[in-house]
Amino acid sequence: MRILPGPKMDQWAAALLAALWLAMPALADPAAKARVMVQTTLTAGLAHHEAKAVWDDLQDGDSLDLVREADNPHDRHAVRVDWSGHVLGYLPQADNHDIARQLDRGQSLKARIVKRAKYRNHRRKLEIEIYAEM
Repeated sequence: MRILPGPKMDQWAAALLAALWLAMPALADPAAKARVMVQTTLTAGLAHHEAKAVWDDLQDGDSLDLVREADNPHDRHAVRVDWSGHVLGYLPQADNHDIARQLDRGQSLKARIVKRAKYRNHRRKLEIEIYAEM
């Protein structure tokens, strides 16, 4: 196969340079890490904790803390969702078993806010994503 200069080669070279340009911050920053998405879910129990009090301060992209509550009397797989020291709610029981197991094994999982929503019935929903950094 012989590569000849021409319009297709110019387009290919331009695409390669654009890709390299976009990758430069990650290549230049040794602290940059890849994220492996584990789960996206809605939090549960927002009405019963501090979410309402801090709702206007929450921003999409904010970091969240996942706190394992193995001794929770209502759910032995409970994983609490905290923001800046405030309890927002919990991972839903239907979605918490695998995350609880990984946290129990010592896996470092992180979470962040994807989207805040307020429904017509005034219920608040907080969509979060849980990921591992590599």
